[in-house]
Amino acid sequence: MTSLPFSSTSSIMSMPQAQPKMPSVNAAATDDKLKKTAQDFESVALGELLQPMFETVDTSKGMFGGGAAEGQFRSLQVLELGKQISKSGGIGIAHQVYRAMQKMQANSTTKS
Repeated sequence: MTSLPFSSTSSIMSMPQAQPKMPSVNAAATDDKLKKTAQDFESVALGELLQPMFETVDTSKGMFGGGAAEGQFRSLQVLELGKQISKSGGIGIAHQVYRAMQKMQANSTTKS
């Protein structure tokens, strides 16, 4: 049986141990990311809510409406409309999502 090179277990405990380095988190940058994520979520949610409305609009009789190309780009138009609504204040989804993400982040940092 081989022995450990240390005379006792207390010398093992007194050895310096490598601590994992936690990345320093810039609070302002994290807050900006949360706001952007919440606004992006609201944009997509609004786009999904508007999609059925645009599917019922008959644009074939309009001056620039109808055709296969419009059908191809309709979903992109609706998503962009959702982004613009969200950027101009939205309907409050982003604010609620932002607050929920802040709570989740605070809970995860207090548990660590």
